[in-house]
Amino acid sequence: MTVVDAGERGAGKAAVPGWRGGFGRLWGAAVVSRFGDALRGAALPLLAVSLTDSPVLVSLVTACGFLPWLLFGLIGGAIADRVDQRRAMWAVDGLRAVLMAGFAVAVWLDRATIGLLLVLAFALTTLQTLFDNAATALLPSVVGQEALGRANARLMTGQEVMGRFVGAPLVPVLLGLGAAMPYAADAVTYLVAAVLVASLGATPPRREPRAPGGSLRRDIAEGLAVLWRDRTLRALCVSTTLCNVGIGALIATLVLHITGWLDAGNAGYAVVITVYGIGSVTGGLLAARFTEKLGNARALVVCGTAQIGALVALGTIRSLPVAVAAMGLFGFAGIIWNVIEVTMTQQRSPGGTLGRVSAAFRTLSVAGAPLGALLGGVMAAAWGLSTPALGAAALFGCGLVALVPGMRSGIN
Repeated sequence: MTVVDAGERGAGKAAVPGWRGGFGRLWGAAVVSRFGDALRGAALPLLAVSLTDSPVLVSLVTACGFLPWLLFGLIGGAIADRVDQRRAMWAVDGLRAVLMAGFAVAVWLDRATIGLLLVLAFALTTLQTLFDNAATALLPSVVGQEALGRANARLMTGQEVMGRFVGAPLVPVLLGLGAAMPYAADAVTYLVAAVLVASLGATPPRREPRAPGGSLRRDIAEGLAVLWRDRTLRALCVSTTLCNVGIGALIATLVLHITGWLDAGNAGYAVVITVYGIGSVTGGLLAARFTEKLGNARALVVCGTAQIGALVALGTIRSLPVAVAAMGLFGFAGIIWNVIEVTMTQQRSPGGTLGRVSAAFRTLSVAGAPLGALLGGVMAAAWGLSTPALGAAALFGCGLVALVPGMRSGIN
């Protein structure tokens, strides 16, 4: 089913995904689910600190948000290409609703432990590997190829607004009503998202007949091979992975950079993070126009160059206003890059392989973030709190260089 408002087409412009029908429900499911994720993401560390005084155990809560992607991301993509993605998504959200409701009851009864919290975080992220890959593979059958860029921009913008500016600020209010409330609310959002996805009327993408005796290992290998053979996607994946190493280094040490090197305190850090979110939302709103005007290749170069400039300014100029402006620009360019990355993966993956190709891309690029976090900590300890930002700038520069083969072979 293609959901496109024909009246909103313009000469030389990409089609606009219609809000009525499948895309509106998919967008609603993504946004309400992100709202619940924000509630849980803000509340879990606070609960972890109340359950243990071990920094290692507390840090493991964050690690559980990365590790399942490295362990099961490729498997999730292979499964997403084998099953009805719509059914997989609502089934996963239904299961996550049950898990969150059970955890909310445990917190309400004061039976939650750090071990239970870690198991929950690991299980939810493991299920997310299937959900996210299925969602990426499903979208082209909901909006059509010509509307993918705008659809991805609207999805990411809605999730950013709901997560950063609605969900997270509500956590103190919910905690005031009871320690279990953020998790109970998260369970409800999963249930609502499951109902919305189940109501979709999208036609599953066509798949080539499967070879007899095909295994998950063979499916995963095929997805990796498709990614490797496509010179454009390969270059984009290498570039994104290098940039994610830099982002990991920056984010892991940003609070130290702002409160320590800039001596701006917690208030300064809050302002920086807020403006970063505003920049991301603005970038999402303008991403479609930006890429339509410049084309994917130029847009990627402009965004990467802007982020390098922002990182250099952040690491060399000891000024809070400069840091605020730099992080706003960083967020603006970053979400446009993400929109192009996801859209190109959807457009260039052969039929029936999108789940596996997107999983391979996502797993390889996600691996850069924890590596970067470790690198950022080492750099800050060895050479000073401003060096992770400069190291990230260097990695982004390497990422732009890695894009060159792809720009020569198909990034329009």
